Amino acid sequence: MKNSLLKIFSISKLLPKTGKVASVPGTVKYVGKKREAKVKIHILDYNETDFTEKNLENIEASLPFKDGPSVTWLNITGVHEEKIIHEIGDKFKIHPLVLEDIANTTQRPKVEEYDDYIFVIVKMAYFEEETREIVLEQVSLIIGEDYVISLQEKEGDILEGLRERIRNSKGKIRKLGSDYLLYGIIDAIVDHYFSVLEHIGEEIEGMEEKLLQYANQNILNKIYGLKQELVFLRKSIWPMREVVSVLQRGEHNLMSEGTSIYMRDVYDHTVQVVETVETFRDMASGMLDLYMSTVSNKMNEVMKVLTIFAAIFIPLTFIAGVYGMNFEFMPELKWRLAYPVWWVAVIVLTVGMIIYFKRKKWL
Repeated sequence: MKNSLLKIFSISKLLPKTGKVASVPGTVKYVGKKREAKVKIHILDYNETDFTEKNLENIEASLPFKDGPSVTWLNITGVHEEKIIHEIGDKFKIHPLVLEDIANTTQRPKVEEYDDYIFVIVKMAYFEEETREIVLEQVSLIIGEDYVISLQEKEGDILEGLRERIRNSKGKIRKLGSDYLLYGIIDAIVDHYFSVLEHIGEEIEGMEEKLLQYANQNILNKIYGLKQELVFLRKSIWPMREVVSVLQRGEHNLMSEGTSIYMRDVYDHTVQVVETVETFRDMASGMLDLYMSTVSNKMNEVMKVLTIFAAIFIPLTFIAGVYGMNFEFMPELKWRLAYPVWWVAVIVLTVGMIIYFKRKKWL
């Protein structure tokens, strides 16, 4: 269904695929779709007065920015090259288990706190116009004292608005630290869920209109595809509440009290998203019930028509059967008007039964 908004997902898609059996903990092995694009390293370094933006050739080129007094946002597009992940671990002193989670793109959203940094995994959702599909992409975030490292699976994201705010020094972002940058990234990702849910809502409305007009196998496939997509979205979005809840408590020294207040707002948005997904799941279940009712009603209409036809022809068949017997002494057989009288009786009986059925509102 290329022109459909939602694709039918198999149950196996909901299960984690580690690709590692009995491997050593901390082993960096990419798990995800096969990609061959070159890894891109982009850096934004800023403070209230100065701003620097450039593309880097390697991770080591970012170290002078990391050690400076400004806030550094290091964005890495492409985690399929395990060498890059190893370099991040070496240069930024990241725990091997964190590196393992970065390379495994089937992780659920979570937050882990370490002494010098916080590790966060979120799911970025966006609608792809070309394929008419909803795409979920893992984004791994590492926040240090003056830096944030974001790692994406592929090029293209929904964070360009945040970058423009940094470039044009809009709002408070250039005045605050790395924790506020982390808030900005998570806030943009969570807010974009509403755009995705808007597409799903439009699809549900269209399917409901079609379902009321006619019900066929194509509609049923779309409803099942919608239900599975919502289950997949719920699996990816539901843990976001826990992630934002941990960050808003501000128990780590990297999260300031001021930023925790903003995280509360993100938490409210996350709750709204989860509730909307649950509502859409209920609507999808309701559409399945409506589909079954529509099919059942159509079947009942067909059976009613067939039953009425059968009821009309039963007495006619009886009359035809009686006078179709080969008895020699049947007085009507010798009567000149027998044939037209028989037709008059058949017509009167048929019309009478139709009138009776209409009065009973069976027709």
